[in-house]
Amino acid sequence: MEALAQGAAQNIRAIEFWRYEGTREAAVGANRQYQVQMSHIYDESRPAPYKEGQAETRRVPVAHTYLKIRTQSGLEGMYGPIDAEVPAVVERQLKGLLMGQNALQVEKLWDRMYRSNRHSRAGHFMMAISAVDNCLWDLRGRYYNAPVHRLLGGPTRTAIQAYGSCLGFSVEPEAAKTVSARLKREGFLHQKWFIPYGPGSGAEGLTKNVELVANLRGAVGPEVDIMFDAYQGWSLDYAIAWCKRVEQYAPRWIEEAFPMERLQSFVDLRKATSIPVATGEHMYGRWEAFEFLRAGAISVVQSDPEWCGGVSELVKTCTIASLYDAQVIPHGHAVHAALHVVASQSPSTCPLVEYLITSRPSYYHFEKNPPVPVNGRIVLNERPGFGAEIDEAKVEKKTQLKLS
Repeated sequence: MEALAQGAAQNIRAIEFWRYEGTREAAVGANRQYQVQMSHIYDESRPAPYKEGQAETRRVPVAHTYLKIRTQSGLEGMYGPIDAEVPAVVERQLKGLLMGQNALQVEKLWDRMYRSNRHSRAGHFMMAISAVDNCLWDLRGRYYNAPVHRLLGGPTRTAIQAYGSCLGFSVEPEAAKTVSARLKREGFLHQKWFIPYGPGSGAEGLTKNVELVANLRGAVGPEVDIMFDAYQGWSLDYAIAWCKRVEQYAPRWIEEAFPMERLQSFVDLRKATSIPVATGEHMYGRWEAFEFLRAGAISVVQSDPEWCGGVSELVKTCTIASLYDAQVIPHGHAVHAALHVVASQSPSTCPLVEYLITSRPSYYHFEKNPPVPVNGRIVLNERPGFGAEIDEAKVEKKTQLKLS
């Protein structure tokens, strides 16, 4: 009876979403460089070439939503910020099967969520599973008084190398050279830049995309990895033409040249270039990763634990990738879950974690001790779970979302 009572103490009794609002000092008017989009083949959708404005510091509003799961004993797990699409799915589709269940049975609950709906394999449903799974891993870490990376087998390193994701930084020649050289001095020996032009911009746009690579290589030298993200905005012929012209500058990878459904385009591009091909931020589950690896389509898997199924699923994807001698470098929509999974894996499989330089200070504004690279590396902490804690001093308004 005592054992039953102890087990029941960790049964889920509350699933809540909390919205935090406040303000922060931010530089506005700069770092708004766009990246190529699928819709940019249409003249009316394609923006004019970006020109960097004059940065101005002012207080701006900031608001984020966090998921909290609490057990009968009062133990609480937390994860966030959470995408806006997630709360409704959790509340209306998942909450009923989670309530009263043992929160420590992370694998069982993942499987039950996945089997509960015919649409669970992708999209907003898988994003909701991811949020719950990550929150349960945080709760589990708090229960065992250990960081998630130790629950996953222990860290393989004490600090994780971060690559600086340069979304928003201007690609104007002098601005890009200045920023890339500064980031190198700050310890970012791996930098990802976002390509602004695609087929809709014609030959001139292609030339500018090639010049960006040459310009960055000249600014940082051969010892810095430079990666490029095309955000699904290219065609196969366009990607091959770009790759042939920039191979001499040794990019670390070309990312997401096409939408995920164009598997054959990824296969053909990888055959046509020596530049490693990467994709995966829009992969859902281990099955899609397996199909891309089996087809020889990519050498870098970028599954995102905020969207692909959470920590539980990303770990499985790492195992599959290791069979193909491929790397898993998670897309960095957020940092907590990706950091702990990467820390638990072999550096040969998971060498890096992504850090979005311009947006993470705002993204983790409400947290004490958010993950921040120092000299290009994020040092692991030993706080339970993911180690996240809300800084109430920064919260001007707190609201529990009511969705039912």
